[in-house]
Order: sequence, then C-alpha cells, then structure tokens
Amino acid sequence: MRRNFMTKRILFPWSRRDTTQDESSPLIPKASSAKEDDEEPEIHQAGPNGGQEDNSPVFAGIQPHYRYSFRDYFLKYFLVISNLGFTVLGLVVLVLGMWGLISKQSFAQEKIGSIGTDPMLVFLTLGFVLTMLCLSGCVGALRENRTLLKLFSFVVLALITAQVLTAIVVYSLQGQVGGYLRSGMLAAMVRYQDDLDLRFITDEIQSNLQCCGADNYRDWELNIYYNCSAPGVLACGVPATCCVDPLENGTVWNSQCGLGAQLLDEFSAQSVIFLGGCLGGISRWMEQHEGLIGTVAVVVLGVQILTLFISTRLLESIQWHKVYT
Repeated sequence: MRRNFMTKRILFPWSRRDTTQDESSPLIPKASSAKEDDEEPEIHQAGPNGGQEDNSPVFAGIQPHYRYSFRDYFLKYFLVISNLGFTVLGLVVLVLGMWGLISKQSFAQEKIGSIGTDPMLVFLTLGFVLTMLCLSGCVGALRENRTLLKLFSFVVLALITAQVLTAIVVYSLQGQVGGYLRSGMLAAMVRYQDDLDLRFITDEIQSNLQCCGADNYRDWELNIYYNCSAPGVLACGVPATCCVDPLENGTVWNSQCGLGAQLLDEFSAQSVIFLGGCLGGISRWMEQHEGLIGTVAVVVLGVQILTLFISTRLLESIQWHKVYT
C-alpha cells in the first residue's frame, strides 16, 4: 500500500511571531518568511511512484517478509518422511525383481524373447517407478526445489487420472477383461513347468480358490507335459494343487495325486480333484470381497490425492517465501 506521511513545522509558544509589530523591526522576519509559514505542508510519499527515494530513514528497516508457519513445516517434513519410506519400499521391490530375473537367467539369449511375460518384470518396473517418483518428492521437499516438486505433483496427478480411467474402462468392459484374464491364465498354464514364478502363482490360485484350470480341469491338456499324448508319467494328469486332498494322512504332500485325472469322467473325478475353473473362482472371490476391494481402492486413491494436495501447498509456500525474501 502507498502510505502518505506529512511533515509539519511545529511552532512553540516562545517561537511565535507577533504580526502587530512593525515590519521594519529587525526582530521580525521578512514578509516572504511569513508567507512560507502559511503555505501548505509538504507531503512525502513512500514508494517508487511517490517521487521520493526508498532509502529514507523512515523506511530503511521495513522489508516485506513471509515466514513459514507451523503447518508449512509439518507438511514439508511429513512429505519428506512419507516419500523416504516409499523410496525404501520401492528399492526393496526393485531389488526383488532384479534378483528374480537374474536367478532365473531371464536375460539369457534363449529366454530373452519371453521376458515380457515374466512376472518379475512387473516388480522391476513398479520398483523403479516408485523409487524415482518418491525420491524426487523427498529431495524436492527437503531442498525446497520447485522443479522436483512440480515433477512429483505432475506424475502423481497423471497416476491418479490413469487409475480413475482404468477403473472406468474395466467396469464398462467387464466381458473383454474376463477374456484377457482367461488368455493370461491359459498362457501361464502352458508355461507351468518352464517358469517357476508362473508356477507359483498358478498353484496359489488353484489351492486358495479350490479350482483347477481356467474353465475346467481339462484345460491342462494344453500343457505339453500334462497332454495325454505326452510320453511322461504326467500325461493326462493335473498338478497336485488341483487335488481335493493332496495331503496323505494330513502330513505328507502327494505330488502324484492328480495323475490320470483327465481320463476320469466328471462324476468319478469330483472326489479326486476340483472340477471348476479358476475364472469362476476369481469372480466369486471378488463378489464376496467387493467391500474390501472398494475400501482399499479408496484408501490408495485418497493417499495419492492427499500427497498431491500437500505438494501443491508446499509449492505455494516456497513461492511466497522466495518472493518476499
């Protein structure tokens, strides 16, 4: 704001002039001096538009200043600590994915062509993105670097938008999503013996959901080892995780409980293996736990929105602090 300060000459009683005396008296000032007393006082304006210099003693010590509030400090270090924790988590996931690829020799020349379907590649990508994103947010908040914070906020906003759009597409195209899921599970069954990660995932799905195959237990004929034309002992069989009771006497795992199960009719096979496919089991599990799934989705999305709000608020505080410093 433009402030106006007026300076007046204060006349004390002993310094007042008697205008009734003769102007020829040497003790009375000239008429020109009397006129100066009757003139209006000078007005001094501060600021660049007032015609006066800002280095006046009155304004020399006045400088606009913006101080961080307790809320600003809290948001700053909350963002630093939370991003530091997620950075460590991202590094763990990154190392886990790299270890899985190296241990399976996925970078070998004969396996490099199928690395795109390797589950460990998901861990590797997720760990790398999480590490770089959270590290930029942590360093940006700690060093008050507006470039890193803007990058962090933009990526978080892009992730939120992508997740919302993905949820809308999945909900509107449920039939096609089921087809993609079926194709993925059949591909995992084909590579069941060749990829330990796919084998582990398939076994966990079949044992926990009490299912066998994608649509039914006869889908295992797609695997070259469980195909009825295969020369090995696994021909016309299914994995042990398809068995109703794979444990003998409740203690010993019987890995051969599914041998020859594809030769049995459904009535005879139902006492040995699970007949239903895992796609139906996945649909039933999602229907039973839709409340939990929705809660987790809302919490994850809410954390990202809260992070975006904190980073935006911190950017505003840094901007105001640099303008008024």
